[in-house]
Amino acid sequence: MRKNFGAKPMVYPMPVFIVAAYDENGVANAMNAAWGGISEENEISLCLSAGHKTTKNILARKAFTVSMATADRVAECDYLGVVSGNRVADKVSACGLHTEKSAFVDAPLICELPMAVECRLKHYDPDSCRMVGEIVNVCADESVLTDGVIDPAKLRPITYDPASHGYYVLGEKVGQAFSDGLSLKK
Repeated sequence: MRKNFGAKPMVYPMPVFIVAAYDENGVANAMNAAWGGISEENEISLCLSAGHKTTKNILARKAFTVSMATADRVAECDYLGVVSGNRVADKVSACGLHTEKSAFVDAPLICELPMAVECRLKHYDPDSCRMVGEIVNVCADESVLTDGVIDPAKLRPITYDPASHGYYVLGEKVGQAFSDGLSLKK
């Protein structure tokens, strides 16, 4: 028997994204956002309300980065979600994080978060809060690579559980995509 929860924003896993942009003075700002994902091969979509400082910065600069929150930076990543950039002028530095400028877009990369998607703003609809970014580059620190590719076991990205409000690290590899299902072909 299944239990019905009604219409709720619940999918698993729900990635924890750290969205970053520069303000009008070149100060990096970032926020924690869980509602988003890949919407086309070179496109990411996020649900960001117009009132967020980060949203205002993205609209002004037309660029942003999306870093994967990681298990070793849970406190800092959560801080970026519970503290408003409209109230704390430099909340990235306030929680001990550091940034460097992306070589591809006019937006900051967070040094302590080893993987990021670098984006140009394609579209923003304030009525639906849907922001769409063109993926210009994906970068990852060598510390999270195995044989030249991103290794989830080293990256340790976290997901958000909207039912319990918990953060969970992604687990073990259980199969091989585009391969395991072939055994069921007739």
